[in-house]
Amino acid sequence: METSPSEVTILLTHLTDGNQEGASKLVPLIYDEMRRLANRYMRRERVDHTLQTTALVHEAYLKLVEQRSVNWRGRAHFLGIAAQVMRRILIDHARGHLRRKRGGKQEVVLLDEALVFSPQKSKELIRVDDALHELAKRDPRQAKIVELRFFGGLTVEETAELLELSPKTVKRDWAVAKAWLHGFLK
Repeated sequence: METSPSEVTILLTHLTDGNQEGASKLVPLIYDEMRRLANRYMRRERVDHTLQTTALVHEAYLKLVEQRSVNWRGRAHFLGIAAQVMRRILIDHARGHLRRKRGGKQEVVLLDEALVFSPQKSKELIRVDDALHELAKRDPRQAKIVELRFFGGLTVEETAELLELSPKTVKRDWAVAKAWLHGFLK
């Protein structure tokens, strides 16, 4: 269901003002886009991940609508923040999965599950998160562009509008950030 950005912006404004009716009207308008974001994230996760796509969408949505101090600027802003929230949920989940008190690096793998279990996915997600934190120290704008473009799935134009930059600047920073991340992750 295609919705106008202004309709979403109006509901987000109502939500910021504390109108919970706006939250219930917002769900059908942005649910498909949030699900697309969650699917994008979950495709990169390990096969045996215990968090389902729908649960990720719902957990992120609940965290988003509870925000009272956010001045939502529109659909792209909401989806950009949603992408960050989903990434943080998955990072927390991955860290919990690897935490020593839960067995840490000691893996219990049944013989018939040995071919499908991949703890590497959790480690990879944490490495990417660490790389983004390092990039943010070096260039916060580039890190934000990576979050919005790669994780949020926003277009160059949506990213430029959200960050109040020119599309040319977004393209340039995106290219530099990808190169830096590639080198960092090698």
